Amino acid sequence: MELNEEKNEALENEETVEETVAEVEEAEVEENNNDDDLEDNEMEDYAEAVQKPEKGERKSRGRKKRPENKEEQPQSEWKEQVVQIRRVTKVVKGGKKLSFRAIVIVGNQKGQVGVGCAKAAEVIIAIQKAIADGRKNLINVPIFKTTIPHPITGRSGAGAVMLRPAAQGTGIIAGGAVRSVLELAGIENILSKSLGSKSPLNAANATLEALKSLTPFSEVAKKRGLTVKEILE
Repeated sequence: MELNEEKNEALENEETVEETVAEVEEAEVEENNNDDDLEDNEMEDYAEAVQKPEKGERKSRGRKKRPENKEEQPQSEWKEQVVQIRRVTKVVKGGKKLSFRAIVIVGNQKGQVGVGCAKAAEVIIAIQKAIADGRKNLINVPIFKTTIPHPITGRSGAGAVMLRPAAQGTGIIAGGAVRSVLELAGIENILSKSLGSKSPLNAANATLEALKSLTPFSEVAKKRGLTVKEILE
Protein backbone atom coordinates (compact mmCIF):
# COMPACT_ATOMS: atom_id res chain seq x y z
CA MET A 1 0.00 0.00 0.00
CA GLU A 2 2.75 2.37 0.91
CA LEU A 3 4.54 1.64 -2.37
CA ASN A 4 1.43 2.40 -4.37
CA GLU A 5 0.91 5.68 -2.54
CA GLU A 6 4.52 6.67 -3.15
CA LYS A 7 4.17 5.85 -6.87
CA ASN A 8 0.97 7.92 -7.13
CA GLU A 9 2.64 10.88 -5.41
CA ALA A 10 5.65 10.62 -7.73
CA LEU A 11 3.37 10.56 -10.81
CA GLU A 12 1.45 13.58 -9.53
CA ASN A 13 4.71 15.48 -8.91
CA GLU A 14 5.95 14.64 -12.41
CA GLU A 15 2.68 15.89 -13.93
CA THR A 16 2.85 19.15 -11.98
CA VAL A 17 6.48 19.65 -13.01
CA GLU A 18 5.63 19.04 -16.64
CA GLU A 19 2.71 21.49 -16.42
CA THR A 20 4.90 24.17 -14.86
CA VAL A 21 7.59 23.60 -17.48
CA ALA A 22 5.00 23.89 -20.26
CA GLU A 23 3.61 27.08 -18.74
CA VAL A 24 7.08 28.60 -18.46
CA GLU A 25 7.87 27.71 -22.07
CA GLU A 26 4.58 29.23 -23.28
CA ALA A 27 5.29 32.41 -21.33
CA GLU A 28 8.78 32.65 -22.85
CA VAL A 29 7.38 32.14 -26.37
CA GLU A 30 4.78 34.87 -25.83
CA GLU A 31 7.44 37.27 -24.53
CA ASN A 32 9.67 36.54 -27.51
CA ASN A 33 6.74 37.10 -29.89
CA ASN A 34 5.89 40.37 -28.15
CA ASP A 35 9.53 41.49 -28.37
CA ASP A 36 9.62 40.58 -32.08
CA ASP A 37 6.40 42.49 -32.70
CA LEU A 38 7.77 45.54 -30.90
CA GLU A 39 11.01 45.39 -32.87
CA ASP A 40 9.07 45.03 -36.15
CA ASN A 41 6.84 48.02 -35.26
CA GLU A 42 9.85 50.12 -34.29
CA MET A 43 11.60 49.26 -37.56
CA GLU A 44 8.48 50.14 -39.57
CA ASP A 45 8.10 53.47 -37.77
CA TYR A 46 11.75 54.26 -38.37
CA ALA A 47 11.50 53.39 -42.06
CA GLU A 48 8.39 55.58 -42.47
CA ALA A 49 10.09 58.46 -40.68
CA VAL A 50 13.11 58.20 -42.98
CA GLN A 51 11.18 57.79 -46.22
CA LYS A 52 8.29 60.21 -45.52
CA PRO A 53 9.35 63.22 -43.47
CA GLU A 54 6.60 65.17 -41.81
CA LYS A 55 4.91 67.99 -43.69
CA GLY A 56 6.55 71.37 -43.24
CA GLU A 57 9.93 69.78 -42.49
CA ARG A 58 12.60 69.82 -45.18
CA LYS A 59 15.99 68.25 -45.27
CA SER A 60 18.35 71.04 -44.39
CA ARG A 61 21.50 69.03 -45.02
CA GLY A 62 23.55 70.62 -47.78
CA ARG A 63 21.01 73.39 -48.44
CA LYS A 64 21.02 76.98 -47.31
CA LYS A 65 17.85 78.83 -46.54
CA ARG A 66 17.25 81.72 -48.87
CA PRO A 67 16.22 84.99 -47.24
CA GLU A 68 12.61 85.84 -47.98
CA ASN A 69 12.12 89.18 -49.64
CA LYS A 70 8.78 90.28 -48.27
CA GLU A 71 9.31 93.93 -49.20
CA GLU A 72 7.24 94.87 -52.22
CA GLN A 73 9.00 96.79 -54.93
CA PRO A 74 7.65 100.33 -55.38
CA GLN A 75 5.56 100.74 -58.49
CA SER A 76 6.61 103.36 -61.01
CA GLU A 77 4.28 106.32 -61.52
CA TRP A 78 4.96 106.28 -65.27
CA LYS A 79 2.60 104.36 -67.50
CA GLU A 80 3.13 103.28 -71.09
CA GLN A 81 0.55 102.46 -73.73
CA VAL A 82 1.40 101.00 -77.13
CA VAL A 83 -0.64 102.71 -79.84
CA GLN A 84 0.63 100.96 -82.96
CA ILE A 85 3.15 98.36 -84.10
CA ARG A 86 3.76 98.14 -87.83
CA ARG A 87 6.08 96.09 -89.99
CA VAL A 88 8.04 98.38 -92.28
CA THR A 89 10.62 97.70 -94.97
CA LYS A 90 13.55 99.70 -96.21
CA VAL A 91 14.94 99.17 -99.69
CA VAL A 92 18.70 98.73 -99.53
CA LYS A 93 21.35 97.47 -101.90
CA GLY A 94 20.71 93.78 -102.39
CA GLY A 95 17.05 93.70 -101.31
CA LYS A 96 14.74 94.91 -98.54
CA LYS A 97 15.46 95.30 -94.84
CA LEU A 98 12.55 94.28 -92.59
CA SER A 99 11.98 96.01 -89.24
CA PHE A 100 9.20 96.96 -86.81
CA ARG A 101 8.02 100.44 -85.85
CA ALA A 102 6.40 101.05 -82.46
CA ILE A 103 4.47 104.12 -81.30
CA VAL A 104 4.19 104.42 -77.51
CA ILE A 105 2.54 107.05 -75.29
CA VAL A 106 4.28 107.69 -71.95
CA GLY A 107 2.73 109.67 -69.09
CA ASN A 108 2.24 109.88 -65.32
CA GLN A 109 -1.40 111.10 -65.35
CA LYS A 110 -0.27 114.17 -63.42
CA GLY A 111 0.32 116.65 -66.23
CA GLN A 112 3.29 115.09 -68.04
CA VAL A 113 3.02 113.15 -71.30
CA GLY A 114 5.20 112.26 -74.28
CA VAL A 115 5.05 110.39 -77.59
CA GLY A 116 7.83 108.02 -78.64
CA CYS A 117 8.46 106.36 -81.99
CA ALA A 118 11.28 103.89 -82.75
CA LYS A 119 12.25 101.09 -85.12
CA ALA A 120 14.08 97.84 -84.47
CA ALA A 121 14.49 94.33 -85.86
CA GLU A 122 12.41 92.90 -82.97
CA VAL A 123 9.11 94.09 -81.51
CA ILE A 124 10.24 94.15 -77.87
CA ILE A 125 13.35 96.17 -78.65
CA ALA A 126 11.30 98.61 -80.73
CA ILE A 127 8.87 99.14 -77.81
CA GLN A 128 11.73 99.69 -75.36
CA LYS A 129 13.36 102.24 -77.65
CA ALA A 130 10.01 104.00 -78.17
CA ILE A 131 9.48 104.24 -74.40
CA ALA A 132 12.93 105.78 -73.97
CA ASP A 133 12.19 108.23 -76.81
CA GLY A 134 8.86 109.19 -75.24
CA ARG A 135 10.48 109.94 -71.88
CA LYS A 136 12.97 112.23 -73.61
CA ASN A 137 10.17 114.27 -75.21
CA LEU A 138 7.91 114.89 -72.20
CA ILE A 139 5.83 118.06 -72.01
CA ASN A 140 3.97 119.73 -69.13
CA VAL A 141 0.22 120.10 -69.62
CA PRO A 142 -1.58 122.97 -67.81
CA ILE A 143 -4.69 121.31 -66.38
CA PHE A 144 -7.47 123.51 -64.98
CA LYS A 145 -9.50 121.42 -62.52
CA THR A 146 -10.05 118.29 -64.68
CA THR A 147 -9.99 119.83 -68.17
CA ILE A 148 -7.95 122.26 -70.30
CA PRO A 149 -8.04 126.05 -69.83
CA HIS A 150 -9.30 127.04 -73.31
CA PRO A 151 -10.12 125.63 -76.78
CA ILE A 152 -7.21 124.97 -79.12
CA THR A 153 -6.31 123.16 -82.36
CA GLY A 154 -3.01 121.38 -82.93
CA ARG A 155 -1.42 120.35 -86.22
CA SER A 156 1.30 117.90 -87.17
CA GLY A 157 1.95 117.08 -90.80
CA ALA A 158 -1.39 116.26 -92.40
CA GLY A 159 -3.05 115.68 -89.02
CA ALA A 160 -5.13 118.21 -87.10
CA VAL A 161 -6.88 117.76 -83.72
CA MET A 162 -9.34 120.17 -82.14
CA LEU A 163 -9.66 120.19 -78.32
CA ARG A 164 -12.42 121.87 -76.28
CA PRO A 165 -12.92 122.12 -72.49
CA ALA A 166 -15.78 120.08 -71.00
CA ALA A 167 -17.86 120.18 -67.84
CA GLN A 168 -17.42 117.83 -64.90
CA GLY A 169 -18.72 114.34 -65.69
CA THR A 170 -18.35 114.57 -69.46
CA GLY A 171 -15.38 112.22 -69.66
CA ILE A 172 -12.88 111.94 -72.50
CA ILE A 173 -14.70 112.24 -75.81
CA ALA A 174 -11.94 110.97 -78.07
CA GLY A 175 -10.65 107.81 -79.67
CA GLY A 176 -7.48 106.12 -80.85
CA ALA A 177 -4.15 107.80 -80.21
CA VAL A 178 -5.81 111.07 -79.12
CA ARG A 179 -7.57 109.33 -76.25
CA SER A 180 -4.34 107.63 -75.10
CA VAL A 181 -2.49 110.96 -74.99
CA LEU A 182 -5.26 112.70 -73.05
CA GLU A 183 -5.68 109.85 -70.54
CA LEU A 184 -1.97 109.59 -69.73
CA ALA A 185 -1.76 113.38 -69.46
CA GLY A 186 -4.27 113.25 -66.59
CA ILE A 187 -7.20 115.04 -68.28
CA GLU A 188 -10.57 113.64 -67.23
CA ASN A 189 -13.11 115.81 -69.09
CA ILE A 190 -12.54 117.05 -72.65
CA LEU A 191 -14.06 117.16 -76.13
CA SER A 192 -11.97 116.43 -79.22
CA LYS A 193 -12.28 116.01 -82.97
CA SER A 194 -9.72 114.73 -85.47
CA LEU A 195 -9.86 116.92 -88.59
CA GLY A 196 -6.98 115.66 -90.69
CA SER A 197 -5.02 112.48 -91.27
CA LYS A 198 -6.13 109.27 -89.56
CA SER A 199 -2.54 108.16 -88.96
CA PRO A 200 -2.00 107.39 -85.23
CA LEU A 201 1.41 109.06 -85.26
CA ASN A 202 0.08 112.26 -86.82
CA ALA A 203 -2.92 112.31 -84.47
CA ALA A 204 -0.74 111.77 -81.38
CA ASN A 205 1.75 114.45 -82.42
CA ALA A 206 -1.06 116.90 -83.26
CA THR A 207 -2.61 116.34 -79.82
CA LEU A 208 0.78 116.84 -78.20
CA GLU A 209 1.26 120.13 -80.12
CA ALA A 210 -2.17 121.32 -78.99
CA LEU A 211 -1.46 120.52 -75.34
CA LYS A 212 1.95 122.16 -75.61
CA SER A 213 0.38 125.39 -76.90
CA LEU A 214 -2.05 125.75 -73.99
CA THR A 215 -1.64 128.86 -71.84
CA PRO A 216 -2.48 128.59 -68.12
CA PHE A 217 -4.66 131.23 -66.46
CA SER A 218 -1.82 132.37 -64.23
CA GLU A 219 0.27 133.58 -67.19
CA VAL A 220 -2.67 135.40 -68.76
CA ALA A 221 -3.50 137.07 -65.46
CA LYS A 222 0.11 138.15 -65.03
CA LYS A 223 0.21 139.71 -68.52
CA ARG A 224 -3.04 141.60 -67.95
CA GLY A 225 -2.19 142.68 -64.43
CA LEU A 226 -5.18 140.87 -62.94
CA THR A 227 -5.77 137.97 -60.61
CA VAL A 228 -6.92 134.53 -61.69
CA LYS A 229 -10.21 135.04 -59.87
CA GLU A 230 -10.91 138.24 -61.80
CA ILE A 231 -10.26 136.51 -65.12
CA LEU A 232 -12.53 133.60 -64.27
CA GLU A 233 -15.33 135.97 -63.28
